[in-house]
Amino acid sequence: MRHQIHDLLAPLPGTARQIHSFHFGPQPSHRKIYIQASLHADEMPGMLVAWHLKQRLTELEAAGRLHSEIVLVPIANPVGLEQMLMDVPLGRYELESGQNFNRWFVDLSEEVGNEIEGKLGDDPQHNLQLIRSCLRDALARQSADTQLQSQRLILQRLACDADMVLDLHCDFEAVAHLYTTPEAWPQVEPLARYIGAEASLLATDSGGQSFDECFTLLWWQLKERFGEHFDIPPGSFSVTVELRGQGDVNHPLASIDCQALIDYLIHYGAIAGEPAPLPDLPYPATPLAGVEPVTTPVGGLLVFAALPGEYLEAGQLIAEIIDPIIDRVTPVHCSAAGLMYARSLRRMATAGMVIAHVAGAEAYRSGYLLSP
Repeated sequence: MRHQIHDLLAPLPGTARQIHSFHFGPQPSHRKIYIQASLHADEMPGMLVAWHLKQRLTELEAAGRLHSEIVLVPIANPVGLEQMLMDVPLGRYELESGQNFNRWFVDLSEEVGNEIEGKLGDDPQHNLQLIRSCLRDALARQSADTQLQSQRLILQRLACDADMVLDLHCDFEAVAHLYTTPEAWPQVEPLARYIGAEASLLATDSGGQSFDECFTLLWWQLKERFGEHFDIPPGSFSVTVELRGQGDVNHPLASIDCQALIDYLIHYGAIAGEPAPLPDLPYPATPLAGVEPVTTPVGGLLVFAALPGEYLEAGQLIAEIIDPIIDRVTPVHCSAAGLMYARSLRRMATAGMVIAHVAGAEAYRSGYLLSP
């Protein structure tokens, strides 16, 4: 294992922060896997899974079973991890800018496209290595004016040339689920099976330039630009893995999830071994544009009538909003059938608040598809 320390831009004297990356397996390697946890710093299940994974990868490396370089970042957001207000962690948005820590990673598709124009050839491996080299160089030229920008750049530089990027998150109260692209789904489906993903949500561009999409979108856009004349292979695929809810931080679950990731990496060929049998897929993949963010029209006490993991029929009751002053009870229903994979932790709703997400089979939304 090789331990690297990456310094963030310090916003003030005496406030330096760092990102730690742990590199396992052969280097250089013909394949690279990148795994990070807790980019939203109030989401701890992935950090515990990463700790378990670190122990396992150390053992597997000592046994000579790693075929690929595997880079692990257990704490991807030291800035957000320190944000506490009156004993409440506030790790989703940077307090200074209000920006979501998992949005607005730098888009270099046009710059890289301009750089490789006239240099592409008939060999897809040549094109792949050319694009990766130009992407590394483009990221190296980027400068950061703020601590948040420097954190984003460090993470992108660590992951930009990985064949596979796994970003470990969780929701508020949720079952295991994941986000990836339709193009990557054939490669990701085994992960969905091993991890027991009860919803798998697919979109090429969900808006917001999140960490996972800053890689897949670049390759997709280059293929759109040059693919008619040159063979542009899919140089990277990314998955956001949602490890249930914020309260699901315990060793039994983390051990199960760690083993699921190990099983997937064996199946993928990054780790030597006999692949474990593929479990059944709990729920078929559906478009992210088919997800219904269920909102409440009024505020009040939020009393749920449905649990994460339940399949709901169109019009089924999800919750009641109770006004204890005037005794008004407002039922909230889903519009279309689907699997409710996540719901709010809060139990006092405000008018217009999203209280749950239901994965429907038919796409009906467009534009920005993510939560704020």
